[in-house]
Amino acid sequence: MEELDLTGVERVLVVMAHPDDVDFGFAGSVAVMTDAGIEVVYCLVTDGDAGGSETGILRGDMAPMRRDEQRAAAAIVGVHDVHFLGYPDGRLEATIELRKDLTRVIRKVRPNRVLTQSPDRNWDRIYASHPDHLAAGEAAVCAVYPDARNRWAHPELADEGLEPWTVDALWLGIGHDGATHYVDITTAVDRKIDALLSHKSQLPDPGATETMVRSWTGAIAQAAGLPEGRVAEAMRVVNTR
Repeated sequence: MEELDLTGVERVLVVMAHPDDVDFGFAGSVAVMTDAGIEVVYCLVTDGDAGGSETGILRGDMAPMRRDEQRAAAAIVGVHDVHFLGYPDGRLEATIELRKDLTRVIRKVRPNRVLTQSPDRNWDRIYASHPDHLAAGEAAVCAVYPDARNRWAHPELADEGLEPWTVDALWLGIGHDGATHYVDITTAVDRKIDALLSHKSQLPDPGATETMVRSWTGAIAQAAGLPEGRVAEAMRVVNTR
């Protein structure tokens, strides 16, 4: 794995299926980016209203709660622009409508990079391959290429005054065995944990969450060849130019 080069990156759009997905996968990297002056924008495809069914929280109360949790988590790592598309949690599909909605966001935000979930199932870690994750990743990839850059894709967006936009690269969340790049998040791991702990409706055991995060980010750093004591997040970089 190589260290991710952030040179020339001014704006990043993060597309994830559920509130907390970005914090599990990439809140440390996001903090590193915002510390470097990069603007990061979140787009959550669902409100996560099907998460935490065992908590006793009413489903009608869950969505607004999770939106608030995600906004709080985002602020901890320097993100203040959070979009919620409001698709039903647990029933997400990579439809042409979702591609259009993501294309709309891309054309509004005009990011240099899009960070999203992998559309490929991970058989070694099935929790990363929730069907909503796969659908969000597939739709985001299609929105980056070819939709957002093609004037004739979703012509109604042109009627909204949204001009085509070309994203230079995709950053895909993927297990470190398939990753090509890493971000050293040692200076940001505490904020990553704090961001995760904002999701109180989903993570009732702070100690277990911290132990888990430090363990897997340490394993990624080790796989990247970093010195002992460092922690990292990993992704696959796909050139879309």
